[in-house]
Amino acid sequence: MLWIFAILLFLALFCGPHLWVKFTLKRYAQTRNDLPGSGGELAQHLIRRFELNEVSVETTQEGRDHFDIQQHKVRLSPSVFAGQSLTAVAVASHEVGHAIAHERQERIARLRVRYLPKAVFLQRLAGGLLIGWPLLSVVLHIPYLVAIHALVVGLSGILAVLVQVAILPEEWDASFHKALPILEEGGYLPKEDLPKVKRILFACAMTYVSAALLRMLFVWRWFKR
Repeated sequence: MLWIFAILLFLALFCGPHLWVKFTLKRYAQTRNDLPGSGGELAQHLIRRFELNEVSVETTQEGRDHFDIQQHKVRLSPSVFAGQSLTAVAVASHEVGHAIAHERQERIARLRVRYLPKAVFLQRLAGGLLIGWPLLSVVLHIPYLVAIHALVVGLSGILAVLVQVAILPEEWDASFHKALPILEEGGYLPKEDLPKVKRILFACAMTYVSAALLRMLFVWRWFKR
């Protein structure tokens, strides 16, 4: 009975956050005809309002919403760009929140520049070690042990999650110090929708951490083979 509880706890830890993020974003993605415009229109309006003159808005692959620091572009999923829903409004304002912080060169905006390349490197390292460790053990004359292989890959994955946690304050800033005050004080939404928007913005802030945790779960599946 204890091992069943341990498995459920393990799945809840690694899958739960990602499933909750996906569920929350989908839950509030229904079209709302009472909203004045789409997510893309709101993003373009906010860019003009905050005089982010070098920033533009364009579409990207579904689920890849982000602010491109190098090219100064707010990139939104087609469902967010054209969508007229609470999710579209919240996600668009979250990404514009990143743009505001970066264009103003706020200190909080340096976290992603400093740590995101490290997270990408660690994720690629974990993938490389997953595939290449048996060959590496031969080259280095290290006895191949599944336990050591799993430990090295697991540590790389944990470090990648910790790096995403280090970036979390920037995500929190984009959601709750930028997007929420903008939506609340600007009167862009009915007041009764603000609690729902807070849940969406929390999901936006947790997206990268939850994805990193889920990635670790898929890595561990390899060691069952």
